[in-house]
Amino acid sequence: MAAIELADVGIDFVIYQASSRSVRKAILHAGTGGVLARDANHRTYVRALSGVSFALHPGDRLGLIGANGAGKSTLLRVLAGVYEPTHGRVRVEGRVMPIFDISQGVDMDATGYENITLRAAFLGLARSEIERLTKDVAEFAELGDYLDLPMRTYSMGMMMRLAFGVATAAESDILLLDEWYTVGDLAFREKADRRAAAFVGRSKILVIATHTEEVIRALCNKLLWLNRGEVAALGPVDEVIERYKRAQLAGTQHAPG
Repeated sequence: MAAIELADVGIDFVIYQASSRSVRKAILHAGTGGVLARDANHRTYVRALSGVSFALHPGDRLGLIGANGAGKSTLLRVLAGVYEPTHGRVRVEGRVMPIFDISQGVDMDATGYENITLRAAFLGLARSEIERLTKDVAEFAELGDYLDLPMRTYSMGMMMRLAFGVATAAESDILLLDEWYTVGDLAFREKADRRAAAFVGRSKILVIATHTEEVIRALCNKLLWLNRGEVAALGPVDEVIERYKRAQLAGTQHAPG
């Protein structure tokens, strides 16, 4: 059973040696555009998320929108278990597949086939699953004999094909995406889009952070708008997009910092 439940979740990043930094440098040091504050012990911290609550069940496709630094990537990493909430409670049931950087875990001195194994292991796949997907990834990437060569002989496009193939080969209950990826030339991109769409369709729950309205409308049935780490709106896609656009026109959608 796949499920996600967040209750009043908050994330604080303490900024050490903040007295020697400007406010903007302190925020950038934390990697977020949240709200800068001080606690009772006079420590400076960035509140990257505050009071975030929602529940997702099978069939839910949640999009995350907001300005850069609004907390979208931080929220994805909370769901993936990378960040432990400072406040509130998180419950995630089911196999989670986070895809934040499809090139992560690549060994440039290893062959393409070896990197398929390394990348799959990085994603937490069992040996039996790795063996099953190797043929699938090889056929998708269309790299032929290059799969027997070290990755340092690959172009960036070839590396992205291989990494994307592995990332979209595994099964998951909960899929977490930080932006929608485009891979290769037009002909291959259409093939990649079909593969990605099938991959998304196999997951029970999807959460994707994106700035692209087209992607939101194609993939999502719910939308969460984050503004400086807080939930500004949560609901049907059309309703939240309309509210978000009105806020942008009115100048109330804050930029980070």
